[in-house]
Amino acid sequence: MTDQAKMIEPNPRFAHPASRERLTKVAEALEKNNIAAFVVSSRNAARAKVHELIPKGAEVFTATSRTLDELGLAAELNGASHHNAVRPKLLKMDRNTQRHEMRELGARPAYVVGSVHAVTDDGFVMVASMSGSQLGPYASGSGNVIWVVGAQKIVKNIEEGFQRIEQYSLPLEDERLRAAYGIGSAIGKILIVKREAMPGRSMLILLDEVIGF
Repeated sequence: MTDQAKMIEPNPRFAHPASRERLTKVAEALEKNNIAAFVVSSRNAARAKVHELIPKGAEVFTATSRTLDELGLAAELNGASHHNAVRPKLLKMDRNTQRHEMRELGARPAYVVGSVHAVTDDGFVMVASMSGSQLGPYASGSGNVIWVVGAQKIVKNIEEGFQRIEQYSLPLEDERLRAAYGIGSAIGKILIVKREAMPGRSMLILLDEVIGF
């Protein structure tokens, strides 16, 4: 990690939520790109929608996500006895002797649940990562993808999406990691999903309030 994020204050213009009308239009654009989209009004509704979309007994991997943590979804999905949760299994494995098995388990879950850093008005999805571990399942490894996205993450286009990632999401994530672990963050890889090849595989829940980075 360089000091690029440490010296940058989050740009407040990327913290403002989009209007309900704009969220509805973005949902329509996502649908045209073969990404199933749902606009919900509350955190309870977002949690309920995620549970509705995941069949009982399904294998579920929760990607590291501030949004999931704030919703309480990470704890719910990883602790629910009616799901086959991947992350608790990973936490019990030895990175020194089972690294390959861990990588396989996290790369191809039946369902991966997480969030993104920006969604454009044209329905393009942008996700940044330091290691890229969640990008493989999002792009093609997972059978199904569910993203929960706060209303402040809507941007005009891909260029503005890059600005949001660099000027807002990165400084906040860097600050979080430094406070929790004493290390910073960096942008290692960015995934841009313009269109889903398999209709219905990717699902995005737009929450009509601010949540996550």
